[in-house]
Amino acid sequence: MIVLNQIIIMALLITAGVICYKCGIIGKEATQSLSSLVLMVVNPIVILVSYQQPFEKRMLKGLLWSLLLALISTVISIVISKVFIRKKSGRLAVERFSCIYSNCAFMGIPLVSALYGSEGVFYLTAFVTVFNLFVWTHGVFLMEEKLNKKLIIQAVKTPAVIATFLGFALFMLKISLPDILLKTLTYLENLNTPLAMLAAGATIAQTNIFKALKNPRLYYICILKLILVPAAACAVFCFLPLDDVVIGTNILASACPAAATGTLFAIRYKKDSLYAAELFAVTTILSIVTLPLIMNITQKIL
Repeated sequence: MIVLNQIIIMALLITAGVICYKCGIIGKEATQSLSSLVLMVVNPIVILVSYQQPFEKRMLKGLLWSLLLALISTVISIVISKVFIRKKSGRLAVERFSCIYSNCAFMGIPLVSALYGSEGVFYLTAFVTVFNLFVWTHGVFLMEEKLNKKLIIQAVKTPAVIATFLGFALFMLKISLPDILLKTLTYLENLNTPLAMLAAGATIAQTNIFKALKNPRLYYICILKLILVPAAACAVFCFLPLDDVVIGTNILASACPAAATGTLFAIRYKKDSLYAAELFAVTTILSIVTLPLIMNITQKIL
């Protein structure tokens, strides 16, 4: 019910974003600016604040396990995309990218925060770190079919990864930020959900969603992304002797809809960006049903 309630709230916020775009309050440039603000500023702050907890060996152990589960989850999604998405077309890269990479920061952070609190966000940082490292290496290779050292350096230098390393260092050294600075960052942290969902809504409003919903191929990709990938992760993770929060956080992150980054990458590498936006829109809408379902099954197994 917590996940369902949070999904409904996020759906209403997305609807507000759609209305704002349709009314001309948020334009295309503003949508990109909102997305950049969330990804480059707000998300890293959320990650940094999540590390402001008393040092516990249990938490450190959970973080390391979360890192391993994130790696396993990403490998599982890559394998599934290669096995089930074989149709040779100009959309192959976009479809595989959307199947592999989830909106673990945009939607994952507010959902995990609502379900598991700051401890869940703490573990989610491992998934976000793995996401950033893979998306700027494997993801670029998928789109461009080539890779170089500069991209690997770029992956490490993303704000989310930097915030993770900085937050981890503060956590290990038992350093607490000054109260006035922490309160300031907390105010910015609270912007994450509304800004992310407004940006998502404005992005969805730019697609022909009714036309997209008539495309059967989209539903095939949605089944892979929203059901098969998290189900495979659940089958592997739920029987490990680990903390429920660690397992639940990683399954939820893998069950999130296609990453908004897919649309940005499609534009950057001259792929079908409209199709990428449609995949983002449809998976986001359908996740209103699939996410509570996946998490309900996960909780029952755990």
